Amino acid sequence: MNTLKIVTDSAADMPDGWVSKYKIDVLPINIQFGERTYRQGIDLSNDQFYELVEQTHRIPTTSLPTPGQIIEFYEKIAKAGDSILSIHVSGKLSGTVAMVQQAAKEVAERFKVFPFDSGGGSAMLAYLCREARVLGKAGATIQDIIARLEYIRRKITIIFTVDNLDFARLSGRVNRLQSSISSLLKIKPIITLKENGSLDMAENVRTRSRSLERILELLKQRVGDSKVNVAIVHARDLPTAVLIRDRVQKLFNVKDLITTELSISVAAHLGPRTVGVVAYPVEEG
Repeated sequence: MNTLKIVTDSAADMPDGWVSKYKIDVLPINIQFGERTYRQGIDLSNDQFYELVEQTHRIPTTSLPTPGQIIEFYEKIAKAGDSILSIHVSGKLSGTVAMVQQAAKEVAERFKVFPFDSGGGSAMLAYLCREARVLGKAGATIQDIIARLEYIRRKITIIFTVDNLDFARLSGRVNRLQSSISSLLKIKPIITLKENGSLDMAENVRTRSRSLERILELLKQRVGDSKVNVAIVHARDLPTAVLIRDRVQKLFNVKDLITTELSISVAAHLGPRTVGVVAYPVEEG
């Protein structure tokens, strides 16, 4: 019997237990520290990542899985004739989905691979994978599943505040001049996901507390009173994540609320004490 495999990459901020519960296969992203390459979740944990940064005072880089690595991964998880829905971080932020598209062509005679550019990342990938699995179990076709994922991609809201822009500046994920000025003035930036799948430093605020309030204000502007699924994400700052989670429960019409830690491949670009929200409307009934 042919089955549907759900694949994402380790840029996904996945709550504990979801990988096994929803049968999600996670393609490791390579983390480069100097001459050594680590694979997130296999030979480098989040705690080990932060320890290495503190010891070396170096910002790691991420490198793409090659088409060959992706093909090898598919061969491990699937059998001939299986369908693979491969859901990945925005092509504007990473070349992973382009590598997946190339690999999909090379295995077309063995597997039906459906590459999906999420247009975002972080906990959005976790939610997309869960939606795909739940719909698949309910008997939805792959076309119906992709249509649902496209709806979420159009409606998703992702807002972060970064405590320190050193990581983002060195990684090139935000404008160097903007980040240098913000660091100099000790300003806390608000970073949002644009409709084209890229990140934008939308605003600067003066204090950490104000930046956290601004996240909630912007989220309210985007989703209003709609019923939403929300993820609170953080990089080594669980107390702040819990604070934001409690506020979200009080201020929003929440169906599902999760809290998860930023993956290494995301934290490597945004840095510790990054906190954010990922939300999309449920659209029931």
